[in-house]
Parts: sequence; C-alpha cells; structure tokens
Amino acid sequence: MELSWVILRPVLTEKAAALQEKGVWSFFVHPKATKGLVKKALEEFFGVHPVKIRIINLKPKKRFLWRQRREVLKNRQKKALVWLPEGEKIKEIVLSKEK
Repeated sequence: MELSWVILRPVLTEKAAALQEKGVWSFFVHPKATKGLVKKALEEFFGVHPVKIRIINLKPKKRFLWRQRREVLKNRQKKALVWLPEGEKIKEIVLSKEK
C-alpha cells in the first residue's frame, strides 16, 4: 500500500480538538492500514515522530435497500490516535484556537 493512501483526513470534532491540546492527534486512516504504516506516513508527510499509536475500528452503519429487500453495511472506517512527544506539532492541522 502506498503511504499517500494511508492517512485519509483528520478527525474534526470538539473531542479531537480537546485531545489535540494534550498532544493526541486523531486521523481517519485506510481500513487496511497498520500502526507501522501510519507511523511511516506521519514521519514522511508531517515530519513528526509519534511515541504511541492506537488504532480503532469503527462500526459500519447499516442501511436497508428497499428495492433490493436487503440490508447492507456502509462506511467501514478506521481511526488512528497518535501521541506526539512534548514540543512536536503538526503545523498543517490546528483545531484549537492558538495564536
């Protein structure tokens, strides 16, 4: 898997902004991504060295297709929580109100 496909987008929520102040960054990642791939992608694209990475599989949403009379699962997602050492930040993504 190419490293450019590993990190899809940041998580933009109030809870993610609160965690960001503590040095924990949240990203949606590719469903087949591993901790090693996430670490390599962060080092290459953002120039940071994560201390700890935690991967979370999110439950897919159920949808019922009336015309086909069946239920399907959609939006299979995976989220990565990344702990950075003191003093390191990802400059491109800032959710909190800093000056």
